[in-house]
Amino acid sequence: MAPQFPRGATMTGASLGACEKIDMSTTATTAAPAARHSHLKDLDYSVVQQCMHCGLCLPTCPTYDATKLERNSPRGRISLMRAIADDRLEPTAAFAEEMYFCLGCLACMTACPAGVNYAELFEHARAEAEASGVLQSARRGAIRGFTLRWLFMEPHRLLLFGFGLRLYQQLGLENAVRQSGVLRLLPRRLRELEAMTPPVQARFSAELIAPLTPSRTPRRYRVAVLTGCAQDLIFSDVNRDTVEVLARNGCEVVTPPAQYCCGSLHAHNGEWELAQQLARKQLEQFPPDQFDAIITNAAGCGSHLKHYAKLLADDPAYLARAHEWDAKVKDIHEWLAHIGIVPPPAAGAPSQSVTYHEACHLCHGQKITAQPRQVLRAIPGLRLVELFESTWCCGSAGIYNLIQPKMATELLDRKLDHIQTTQATVVATGNPGCLLQLINGARRRGLELRVAHPVTLLAEAYRRTEIPG
Repeated sequence: MAPQFPRGATMTGASLGACEKIDMSTTATTAAPAARHSHLKDLDYSVVQQCMHCGLCLPTCPTYDATKLERNSPRGRISLMRAIADDRLEPTAAFAEEMYFCLGCLACMTACPAGVNYAELFEHARAEAEASGVLQSARRGAIRGFTLRWLFMEPHRLLLFGFGLRLYQQLGLENAVRQSGVLRLLPRRLRELEAMTPPVQARFSAELIAPLTPSRTPRRYRVAVLTGCAQDLIFSDVNRDTVEVLARNGCEVVTPPAQYCCGSLHAHNGEWELAQQLARKQLEQFPPDQFDAIITNAAGCGSHLKHYAKLLADDPAYLARAHEWDAKVKDIHEWLAHIGIVPPPAAGAPSQSVTYHEACHLCHGQKITAQPRQVLRAIPGLRLVELFESTWCCGSAGIYNLIQPKMATELLDRKLDHIQTTQATVVATGNPGCLLQLINGARRRGLELRVAHPVTLLAEAYRRTEIPG
């Protein structure tokens, strides 16, 4: 158990040492800001003071491993957070930049013997940074305003954007622009971002999945499937496969055609109030008392979706529903392992060598590690080759690969090096960000490597013996 200190008490020993290693001259301020709501000062202080500064998290932290700087470690960041909570420090640009240098991979939570809730601290620290306005600029404000506050707040806006991007790609305009050489006029970073533009699916989830899919075996459960936002545009086929697999395993599946973002993108990027708004919309669209389970196939979303009660703790109108929601949200691997996987037919199963990359928010955020392997091992002909450092972040981390490209690329290269040593022809992972990161990385290296969601591999195994209709 972490030592108990009163709010504002001076830290000593290892705790003070962690702070002393941080260059406080880059974070101190001289003028007190105007009174405002503080996410860290108003947070339950028992969460802020949990860290014992033992250092067992250090070897698991990708940014500390790369830099060996205390401020880039979980305990260094927590020292900064606590200094703000104790009124010994005001948020500055240096503090905010450090919070955004953190991947939010939560590997430190797996390593921590004291049970520090770094996920909660991390989200409130970024919200503190945003509320302080220390990173504010016209360019940054425009980008966040368009994406977080407008595009991802209403499903029809995102779909309209997706239709436009799909048309741009299908008409060949994207290739024409790339071949014209006009992109060479752009700054290097913009050229890199353009090259990362994912192919938009030919059909989105609502075009592939009926609002109600009956069970293909005697019905045992009634579940809802969350199709996500970016997932819907880029990996709608994974949503289709998820619904099919559930139907083959005794589930009647409800999949509303127009679904809101779950709010994980907002919570992980300091927009706490917007995340709360989206959580309420989810609770209204999917009343938890109507389902045996609410299924997500995206690790980053699932880690956030299971904590609506914490997000809406001060909202009595939604709190009871939020608690029931948290209990019923299940990752697709978790749910299949719980209800028992109907084995696919072995006839005609090809031999395939598959390795598994563990999405951070699945293994560290949700503590789901055995279940995806159980799904993969249920597939006839599949040989699972364990991946060295399978739980080490691939560098995707939400939008981390967009805002911290250097560190993200280093992590991706490290991951690809290990994948290549397995000699597997397929790498499976359960998160859209990881899928896209690995797909882009494999293409950049020229690797003959398929990247797929485990549920897609399972769906394909079910279909093998079917006669095309």
